[in-house]
Amino acid sequence: MLIGLDLPEIISGLGDTDIYTAIGYGAAVTAVLIIVRILAGYAAVITTLIMRNFITVADAQSPGWKTPMIIGWTGMRGVVSLAAALSIPMTLDDGTAFPQRNLILFITFLVILLTLLFQGLTLPFLLKKFPPIDRDFVRSVKEIDYEIQNNLAQIAVDKIRTDYSHKIDSFPALKDQLQKYENQLNSSEIIINYTEYRNIYIDIIETQRIWLINKNREELLLDEEIIRKHLRLLDLQEERLNMKS
Repeated sequence: MLIGLDLPEIISGLGDTDIYTAIGYGAAVTAVLIIVRILAGYAAVITTLIMRNFITVADAQSPGWKTPMIIGWTGMRGVVSLAAALSIPMTLDDGTAFPQRNLILFITFLVILLTLLFQGLTLPFLLKKFPPIDRDFVRSVKEIDYEIQNNLAQIAVDKIRTDYSHKIDSFPALKDQLQKYENQLNSSEIIINYTEYRNIYIDIIETQRIWLINKNREELLLDEEIIRKHLRLLDLQEERLNMKS
């Protein structure tokens, strides 16, 4: 609303600067802001990786190259930039007009629009193309325990088959132990199939979504904002599943 109300007056007050030159300034500033933010993201990661050798940091693991890129790309400008630009005084202390104030405001408006439209509309594609590591995703204790047991069993089978295959018939206990390890690998009680689990979970989420929509239609006095809040939570759950797939 502020941009729509003030932009015509600001454009008319550009003075000697024509509209195309002002647009060029805005595009250049936008490009610089995007590049600097992305570089700052990588600089922060590099600094953390260096400092972890000397001090204890919150997360010592490397986030890879995808996460800083996505963090840098999410630097859309908005209300803070707009408030900073509008806080520029109309005149200086001596009463003269603040130089190029309208040009600064126009560039700020253009930066906000470009970052919101360009970065905002391309962010979903970037997230799907380069999904970041979800460090909040924690597998169940049972699943982790099962995986470790299977890995240990596989290591034991490989070791016996490789180094002690000629001793299997000589030691019945070794043969029995080998059989136990192989039985553990062949008769898994837990089948880890994330794709199938994801499809089941998405079906559950869709059922919950339909119930919320019907609830909103049936009870006209129900606060719609509450329904929207729960719908957003369901959307976030589904998006996290899609990012992991």
